[in-house]
Amino acid sequence: MAQVEATTERIIRAGAEDVFDALADYNGTRQRVMPEQFSEYEVREGGDGEGSLVHWKLQATSKRVRDCLVEVTEPTDGQLVEKDRNSTMVTTWIVTPAGEGSSRVVVTSTWTGAGGIGGFFEKTFAPKGLGRIYDALLTRLAAELEK
Repeated sequence: MAQVEATTERIIRAGAEDVFDALADYNGTRQRVMPEQFSEYEVREGGDGEGSLVHWKLQATSKRVRDCLVEVTEPTDGQLVEKDRNSTMVTTWIVTPAGEGSSRVVVTSTWTGAGGIGGFFEKTFAPKGLGRIYDALLTRLAAELEK
């Protein structure tokens, strides 16, 4: 079994604090910017960053659906970490300033992939698919914040 990693980044024309607050707002902004691959979204505890517990289903492909129950932590300023209780997936969001009035958002998901030939295909194709999903989320987030 190999470690699989998917990373996506985007510059958003909004301050780093505003972008981070929007990502950490699981009760509002975050739910609004989730693309159609996310369903059954529910905040079970908290809803504003650290200490939140959020459920969703992520349809990565037509046949692959992950049932995610994520615990949210904020280990450092500008960093949001979502650890899935139902798998090895960990998603880290890092928001940093990127010039006047702009922010750079980097999202990285890692997980332990399958072994054998299935693992080869997962390691080859899953990062691109998940990257497209997170790119859609960041596009929607940018549209929300750049109004």
